[in-house]
Amino acid sequence: MPDLLLELFSEEIPARMQRKAADDLKKLVTDALVERGLLYEGAKAFVTPRRLTLHVAGLPVRGRDVREERKGPRVGAPDAAVQGFLKAAGLASLDQATIVSDPKKGDSYVAIIEKPGQETLAAIAEIVPAVIRAFPWPKSMRWGKASAAGASLRWVRPLHSILCTFGAETEDTEIVPFEVDGIVSGNVTHGHRFLAPGPITVRRLDDYVSSLEKAKVVLDADRRKEIILTDAKNLAFAQGLELIEDEGLLEEVAGLVEWPVVLMGSFEERFLDIPGEAIRATIRANQKCFVLRDPATGNLANRFILVSNLVASDGGVAITAGNGRVVRARLSDAAYFWQTDRGSLPDLDTLKESAEKFGLDLAKPLDQRMAKLDKLGVVFHAKLGTQGERVQRIAALAKELAPIVGADPEKAERAAKLAKADLPTEMVGEFPELQGLMGRKYAELQGEDASVAAAVEEHYKPLGPSDRVPSDPVSAAVALADKLDTLVGFWAIDEKPTGSKDPYALRRAALGVIRLVVENGVRLPLIKVVKDADLLSFFHDRLKVMLRDQGARHDLVDAVLGEGASANDDLLLITLRVAALGRFLDTEDGRNLLAGYKRAANILKAEEKKDGEGAFAGAADLQLIADAGLIEEKALAVALAQATPKAEAAVAAEDYEGAMAALAELRPAVDAFFDKVTVNDPDPAQRANRLKLLNQLRQATRAVADFDRIAG
Repeated sequence: MPDLLLELFSEEIPARMQRKAADDLKKLVTDALVERGLLYEGAKAFVTPRRLTLHVAGLPVRGRDVREERKGPRVGAPDAAVQGFLKAAGLASLDQATIVSDPKKGDSYVAIIEKPGQETLAAIAEIVPAVIRAFPWPKSMRWGKASAAGASLRWVRPLHSILCTFGAETEDTEIVPFEVDGIVSGNVTHGHRFLAPGPITVRRLDDYVSSLEKAKVVLDADRRKEIILTDAKNLAFAQGLELIEDEGLLEEVAGLVEWPVVLMGSFEERFLDIPGEAIRATIRANQKCFVLRDPATGNLANRFILVSNLVASDGGVAITAGNGRVVRARLSDAAYFWQTDRGSLPDLDTLKESAEKFGLDLAKPLDQRMAKLDKLGVVFHAKLGTQGERVQRIAALAKELAPIVGADPEKAERAAKLAKADLPTEMVGEFPELQGLMGRKYAELQGEDASVAAAVEEHYKPLGPSDRVPSDPVSAAVALADKLDTLVGFWAIDEKPTGSKDPYALRRAALGVIRLVVENGVRLPLIKVVKDADLLSFFHDRLKVMLRDQGARHDLVDAVLGEGASANDDLLLITLRVAALGRFLDTEDGRNLLAGYKRAANILKAEEKKDGEGAFAGAADLQLIADAGLIEEKALAVALAQATPKAEAAVAAEDYEGAMAALAELRPAVDAFFDKVTVNDPDPAQRANRLKLLNQLRQATRAVADFDRIAG
């Protein structure tokens, strides 16, 4: 079956846009093919810094013929209806229509529309230009003389050529004929910009890939990544060093080169006095280079790995030297920042008021920076005040939360006051990604308690579902305070997440609070802190997402929360109850009891519609049960009398496994009751009494969870 090969060759495709562009091209083209009934066997997209490529395998030569019956008006209908039918069906007259009889509705017209399947080549010639013209680049440009009129093609960078061929593996391929903004499709591409820029004639994917390889272009981005990583590790190993891997940088660098050549550069050892994280940030941000370490000590080495897009005649000596000069210049800047941040600020006299407000020691450099942050009045949010005001709130809340998480209140308050102090430092100003980490370095240098220094860095954690949760109590207190202040504040000004929009990362903050509480075993009365039922519901929603991602059923969270969601503000207990309920429902006793409960609940709902809500409240009459003489009915009454207080006591003691075990004792009696006892007895008194017994069953289970909310 024929294949499609499409390449869009442009001046440049920025690395950050490449993966999405490849995915978009594949989806847009294949979706359009499927819409036309052109099903395919497989598709794969490729991307380099200059080309977007799509290969679609196993396409038919033409689409399927379509036969459609379109029903029209009844015979004798007004002329306007008839004419509308003829126009919509594409018929010249009623002679081309068929009359169909219906015993009830009478005779009506039907048009039989037969459309031959479209040639795939012609379909592609329509699809690809439309995709190109409407391609969803996040940023694009116009170029050339036509751009002045605003009617020319928009592309990420100037589009130079379009390769588009179609044909079977054993046959010559055809060029799919079309034109986009003066660019005519063809079967020619070009190799590496510098190493082999000449034209290459292409037929299909196999010779396309091999021809590009000969022309110094590795088409597959994942293969470029593999080449870079393998060569970098080997080069490091040869020097007795170890590569510090960086997936984000590897992805970016693979998007900058078509023919990766890995080289090693160096810088002076004196720069190793700078914190390793700052060295790494400097080299990564400015030169897109990897850093190395000594495997024996774990310390950074004065070497770096760079990736060139050229095979240089001198073996890369000039390229390495050029990168080394830039790295040294940037490290000189970092050394200056490091030295400056450890010294005193020149305007200490202006910071006394802020220092007194926060209880800061202006003899200490990091305290000075916190005073400076407050003095500058840096705005956190227009409606939520300055960073200084926010730090005051976080410090007060961290001190309040400290006993709950087992932290020293004074240490938690001190850590919170220093948590944002590195924001006005030179190093963080240059490398914002180092905030927190540099604060910890500076806190350690001025002799802060180890827990306080750690909290300055760790209070931002966890930053995502895979990030580590701080376990030190001081760090946990400040991290909770920081996230809770953010959530309460933005809720107060009605800046809540909507749909997919969450500009202030409030979902991430809520998940961070949940993980801090659950993973550290913290019993936090959340409603007392947030004082907002709607915000508490937001926490419940994020908890459901987290538990679902961990394999739990979201309906079990609803069952545990029940109607009193606002009262269930202890997230740790909710997770424990959900886990216990899940384990119980995985047992045979749990599944059967749930089935019995559902049956009882359905009967009660039906009968309460007749007799009214609450008609069967209260305990069943034991004398009526005795009069009926049914062993199974008596057994259920006894089982309920024994299991209910056990379950309630276990829940009160937070022994959820014990509560589930108590409920499990009901299972045989419930099964036997429904097997032998008629609930809707002809005797009204017996009927009401048995419904009361079922209501007691419903109430007994609700001591643990609302079984109505459990699916199944």
